[in-house]
Amino acid sequence: MTESSPPQTCDLLIEAGFVVPVEPHAVVLEDHAVAVRDGVIVAVLPTAEARRRFAARETVSRPDAALIPGLVNAHTHNPMTLLRGIADDLPLKVWLQQHIWPIEGAVMSPAFVEDGVTLAIAELLRGGVTCVNENYFFPDVQAATYRRHGFRARVGLPVIDFPTAWAGSDDEYFDKAGAVHDQWRDDPLVATAFAPHAPYTVNDANFERVRMLADQLDVPVHLHLHETAQEVEQSLKDHGQRPIARLDRLGLVNDRLIAVHMTQLTEAEIHLCAERGVGVVHCPESNLKLASGFCPACALERAGVTLAIGTDGVASNNDLDMFGETRTAALLAKAVADDAAALDAFSALRAATLGGARAIGFDHLVGSIEPGKQADLACVDLSALETQPLHHVVSQLVYATGRHQVDDVWIAGRAKLRGRQLVDMDAAAIVANARQWRERIAGIRIS
Repeated sequence: MTESSPPQTCDLLIEAGFVVPVEPHAVVLEDHAVAVRDGVIVAVLPTAEARRRFAARETVSRPDAALIPGLVNAHTHNPMTLLRGIADDLPLKVWLQQHIWPIEGAVMSPAFVEDGVTLAIAELLRGGVTCVNENYFFPDVQAATYRRHGFRARVGLPVIDFPTAWAGSDDEYFDKAGAVHDQWRDDPLVATAFAPHAPYTVNDANFERVRMLADQLDVPVHLHLHETAQEVEQSLKDHGQRPIARLDRLGLVNDRLIAVHMTQLTEAEIHLCAERGVGVVHCPESNLKLASGFCPACALERAGVTLAIGTDGVASNNDLDMFGETRTAALLAKAVADDAAALDAFSALRAATLGGARAIGFDHLVGSIEPGKQADLACVDLSALETQPLHHVVSQLVYATGRHQVDDVWIAGRAKLRGRQLVDMDAAAIVANARQWRERIAGIRIS
């Protein structure tokens, strides 16, 4: 722009003490601004220059804050937010088969899914999360709920070998998956993935069907894999192969695969994931709580595997706090690798943003603050005494910051959180609704 040319218009100009773009890696831009037009980032530039160059309809000035890409929670079961704290301190198999599945069998319905997702969205926004990779039943209801609240999501199309409230047969699972995919295939916020539950709940024929349709529809495949040692042992007994080898035999180990947990990996399996472009989602707190094992996050990252971070469901976490999850991931990686340099602060933040976006196939849209990407952004106040003195912005974000310091959130340039207040959601009504679900669930008898 020349001195005489008029300023360009934009819808929103966010001025921040620090902009952490994530791409390029390990960069912090001081006193910078992000200009947004039609929901898209159009410029990242010094604040003084931004004021000269742009005439903004709205300017948000946050001199004591860091502006980061919205966090990407790369593995969730958000309807299960209504089951927070329902069955704690149990191993995975007992937790799942004797508690979670019976309760779900009694309450699972479109209303349960809609209300659980709504509660989750409110919690996620207050923690700086703007995108999720979802895995649960009634994906049609999930997709409609995410869209209604202007929240970005990839919604899993469930496949499992037994009847549920969503579908009663293999054909019904696939027929419904196709219908949901067709309904949402061109939506700007909501996309789909196949979500076969796990190797121990999906047979070879259904996995082959998933692979064929995922290829045809050009969608990812999102599943739990190598979550526990028991899963690996059972696969060796039943199939004569480790689970990932079985999936490789069935043609699923490729750049469409979103492999969640991955706590039981050999060096050869890590390199296989790197060679094939598999995205791995690390869910450290759920794995710790269920004593499922430790994902070798550092080894995966150093091998070149796309590493993402997810909370898993609230029933096994028990929150959707991606700041806490990212800190746990960074600390656990150091212990597992016996290396204090493992998964450094910049790499951990990258896993929670661009890594998640890349793993779920959204990296062309979100995950970094770059011109041309969607304005999915979070502003984190670093002025509080808990984050002072401020020597290193990204270290502070990863190791010292709590989600309660998220002040502002935008998705596609639309304000979703302003001054810690939800913009277009009724927090009191959401809490009241969660309490009535508590009363309903408390009355369920588990035999």
